[in-house]
Amino acid sequence: MPKQKADQYNDPTHNYLRYWDGRDYEHAAEEVAIRRLLKNRTFKHAVDVGGGYGRICPILKDYSDQVTLAEPSQQQLDIGKDFLKGKKGIDMVLAQAAELPFKDASIDLVTVFRVIHHIPDPAEEFAEIARILEPNGYLLIEFANYSNAKNRVKHAVKFKRMPHEPVDIRTKDSDIPFVNHNPHTVRKQLAHAGLQVEKVLSVSNLRSPRIKKLLSKKSLVNLEKAMQVPLAHAYFGPSTVYLLRKRV
Repeated sequence: MPKQKADQYNDPTHNYLRYWDGRDYEHAAEEVAIRRLLKNRTFKHAVDVGGGYGRICPILKDYSDQVTLAEPSQQQLDIGKDFLKGKKGIDMVLAQAAELPFKDASIDLVTVFRVIHHIPDPAEEFAEIARILEPNGYLLIEFANYSNAKNRVKHAVKFKRMPHEPVDIRTKDSDIPFVNHNPHTVRKQLAHAGLQVEKVLSVSNLRSPRIKKLLSKKSLVNLEKAMQVPLAHAYFGPSTVYLLRKRV
């Protein structure tokens, strides 16, 4: 059975740009991670897969000659036309993550942020990303980490093991997949596609309504910068970011 097309953000009641209102810290935390992992690297062509309206495309443009937003929702691309207006070197294409319109081994950087929480089994998408990446090309991927510190405590108290399979956390009235992934499982799936993890970061470590009320954005971001590396291999935060390279 073919996969359902990931065009749920065509819903006219959902404006993903407005979703980021009040989430300045979360965006800043991801920007810190991107810039940390891409520092001193340059690319010819970066493709942001499932990037919505192009939120991180301007960041990627600082490291790549050309950036393409490959997004399955026409509504998000329409919003992106305004968001990216006047930003040179960034184009857009309507595309599914499992069917990317690029030649084999033609892209040297792919980014995937806030995407695979809608994909319970991303093996097909990882294989497609590996196909378009050139040898030694890079993948920068973020995903919702079920094995974060808070969940590990909850499971330990109940004497339960952490699940290896994706955990569906969608609301009862939603038919859109929304899962958290075990980072070790994701790492194995990426390795199966020929993508090797080089660096790991723990991201959005202070994503708590209480903490966000207590501290200024500047303080939150400064603490985030200090926490991303030392907490990485403990998979502390609710988001994990991997920098991977395609094996030759």
